[in-house]
Amino acid sequence: MKNILFVIDEIEYKYFEFNKLVTNFWMIWEYLNRDNNVFITLKNRLYQKRNIPFCIANKTYKENDDIKFDKNTIDFMLNDFDTIFFRPDPPVDIDYINACYILNSIDNTKTKVLNNPIALINKNEKLYINEFQDIIPDNIVSADEKIIKKFLFEKKEIIIKPLNRCFGSGVFYLNDKDKNINSILITATNNYKTQVMVQEYLSQIKNGDKRLIYICGKIYDYCVSKVATNNDFKFNEHNINTLKFAQLTEEEKLIENIVKDKFEKDGIYLAGLDVIDGKVIEINITSPCFFINEINNIFNISFEKIIIDKIEGYMDVCYRPLLKTF
Repeated sequence: MKNILFVIDEIEYKYFEFNKLVTNFWMIWEYLNRDNNVFITLKNRLYQKRNIPFCIANKTYKENDDIKFDKNTIDFMLNDFDTIFFRPDPPVDIDYINACYILNSIDNTKTKVLNNPIALINKNEKLYINEFQDIIPDNIVSADEKIIKKFLFEKKEIIIKPLNRCFGSGVFYLNDKDKNINSILITATNNYKTQVMVQEYLSQIKNGDKRLIYICGKIYDYCVSKVATNNDFKFNEHNINTLKFAQLTEEEKLIENIVKDKFEKDGIYLAGLDVIDGKVIEINITSPCFFINEINNIFNISFEKIIIDKIEGYMDVCYRPLLKTF
């Protein structure tokens, strides 16, 4: 029996008992099925006494087809846990970074942390793609009006993304004929003070982007396409109508060999790669959604079992201790 801790997002904690669409629900469900002790906490419930890290946590339990948690909290040393999953959603702000500092004080010979908090600070989800130049769309990162406009008029169509948000928040499509170019750029860059990622527009987005699921060295064949709603160019609603069956192309299967050594070196064990027309547009490493509920229904499998089998086997053999660099 192991002690497992999930650091989850505030909104997920608030509605914890109704979260079957959430990846954490299924991972916790499977750990409970294996008779482990599973606890949840929030990033602002992590704390230190001198250099010893602690948390205030709630114990989870199964009740019928739901997972619930005991409302009485318990204080734990973080090294009382065998494995900690750090999965709060972006933004990666100062509160997020401070939580990573605390996780970095863990004795990593005793406790395994997924993903490496050092990587979560150093490897921005948008910028990380640029470490894999052969499989990404052309892009720039800038807050400068002239640089962004030059890229826009060269490419004709672009996507503008904030560097620290998630789920399509703050993402704009822009073409060189738009009558609101200046207004959109001012809004996206906070009046040209905040860097954004600007990518060339990939026309195959009309068919959705695929979520490739990377777990401990492997990209799985099970995947979904995230399809935009009628009134948007991007996926931003998690429901049965916007998630479709998808198959990996031979080109997409090769992505595993391109990324896995780098991911392992960086301490990235769980990731969701968003791919359009064979190009990786984003690498989700903070709280990647694996769409377990939908994949189970589409492929008639229990994907949560496959995931936890892979994590447990990999952690026992290949886990790299955290580097103490802060």
